[in-house]
Amino acid sequence: MKAIRSCGIVLSSALALCAGAHAQSLADLRNDPAATDKVLTYGMGYANQRYSTLKRIDKGNVARLVPVWNYSLNNSQAQESQPIVYDGVMYVTTHTSTVALNAVTGRQVWKQELEFPSDVFKMACCGLLNRGVAIYEGKVFRATLDDNVIAYDAKTGKQLWKVNVFDYKQGRAMTGAPLVAGGVLMTGIAGGEYGTRGFIDGWDPADGKHLWRLYTTAVQGEKGGDTWPGDTAMKGGAPTWLTGAYDPDLDLVYWGTGNGGPWNAEARKGDNLYICSVLAFRPKTGEMVWHYQFSPNDPFDYDATEVGMLVDLKVNGENRKVLAQANRNGFFYVLDRANGKLLAANPYVKVNWADRIDMTTGRPVESEVFKRVRAGKDEEIFPSVLGGKNWEPMSWNPSTGLAYANTLNISWPFVLTKPEYKQGEWYLGVNFRGVNMPKNEPHGYLSAIDPMTGKSKWQMAWPGLPSMAGTLSTAGGLVFTGAATGEVIAVDAENGKKLWQFQTGSGIIGLPVTWEKDGTQYVSIVSGGGGVWALMGDERMAQIPAGGSVWTFALMK
Repeated sequence: MKAIRSCGIVLSSALALCAGAHAQSLADLRNDPAATDKVLTYGMGYANQRYSTLKRIDKGNVARLVPVWNYSLNNSQAQESQPIVYDGVMYVTTHTSTVALNAVTGRQVWKQELEFPSDVFKMACCGLLNRGVAIYEGKVFRATLDDNVIAYDAKTGKQLWKVNVFDYKQGRAMTGAPLVAGGVLMTGIAGGEYGTRGFIDGWDPADGKHLWRLYTTAVQGEKGGDTWPGDTAMKGGAPTWLTGAYDPDLDLVYWGTGNGGPWNAEARKGDNLYICSVLAFRPKTGEMVWHYQFSPNDPFDYDATEVGMLVDLKVNGENRKVLAQANRNGFFYVLDRANGKLLAANPYVKVNWADRIDMTTGRPVESEVFKRVRAGKDEEIFPSVLGGKNWEPMSWNPSTGLAYANTLNISWPFVLTKPEYKQGEWYLGVNFRGVNMPKNEPHGYLSAIDPMTGKSKWQMAWPGLPSMAGTLSTAGGLVFTGAATGEVIAVDAENGKKLWQFQTGSGIIGLPVTWEKDGTQYVSIVSGGGGVWALMGDERMAQIPAGGSVWTFALMK
């Protein structure tokens, strides 16, 4: 299918703005990393590597990077949307709006606003936000906090269809960017803290027809159902609130699942399939091919929803196609992505809940600290509820063979309590008292990690607040990311030396992307602090101004 080039006319300040071409095929999505004038997928490619071959901006000239435009999102909540760019148009979301912008000038092409019942907002666990759109065959797709999936005409913003997924009052919300693979639109669900049952849905992108549903907790009578006592799987969590990856050659989608419900794992004794896992399934049917569970019977909220990256690695002298994930439980995993076989699992941050991962069984070997937790003792657990790395995606550089991630140096006090289920309220069963931040050490680092060993080649300490922004790697030898205090930065991928920064005016927890147009390379990122860190009670957050915006940078000419 050839891309059809057309230009939509939308008046803005009496100017006609080109809304670009909007016929994206499956081949376009598959070739996303090679087409440097586009960003068509969450992760800058199905493999979720967030790596760009662009190198016009490099270590020698990045200091000349300047903003070329800024667009106000008119939204004071957390901003975690990844921009999608196609034929000169950029698509960005907030929890209440979807906007199309001229990617070179920042002028608004169209904007669609959402309205919600007021009680929707208490169902979104960790911030009122949205992480972006999918684009395919002239349509832009997004999910909403009140559990709807919407398709807009990419050229005009006209709503083409809208389907309801679930009743939000039962504790589910939708915050992730959809994924289109194999001609199917896929979405996940949030709500692991509310006594819900997670799932992944497949939709026909043409009209929103529901094609299949893959539940992520196994009930009695299903494979894995014997890992849950009684009917606990029905409130067992395993949310799917981030976007999966896809290998077109294997025709496998990889999607991460989150925590079990309640957090108190003694109330659901067993492995609790498929919480804290990666699921590999067929996009056309939702049929599961294999799974790997990182944290069986997890009580610590060690989500595996950030599925990781699909990369090619040399393992024991053999080239292997792998899935690499920096899990929230503190271990860096490398799996054969054809069959889920464990190839490596090593700590990349301080871990005391497990002694190691058994390479034969793939299971964690629980520590004495964990055994005391199960016995009801009050213990300090590393890593904390926020994980060794939180939701934010990492990036990959094939030249260095390193993964670049914002990691956390934080523990938490943990003791079990009796869980009590009430619809629409948190279903935890632990005494949640926040996190412990070290007084004389950094709370977090930008880390360059060897996937096979978990060791960092270098770390750049964040002064004060840790970063929960995503990273972007480029062939120019750079890593881009953002600071909780508002700076977007570029560092040398080889040694972590900071080469450039710019203050955006609010905290950054978004995902940088890069693209080119007419010979100019651009870097774009959303700014707007908040998110899960805002729930930790850190008084320093009061010093971070609210306000969402999109920034785009290029080299000074």
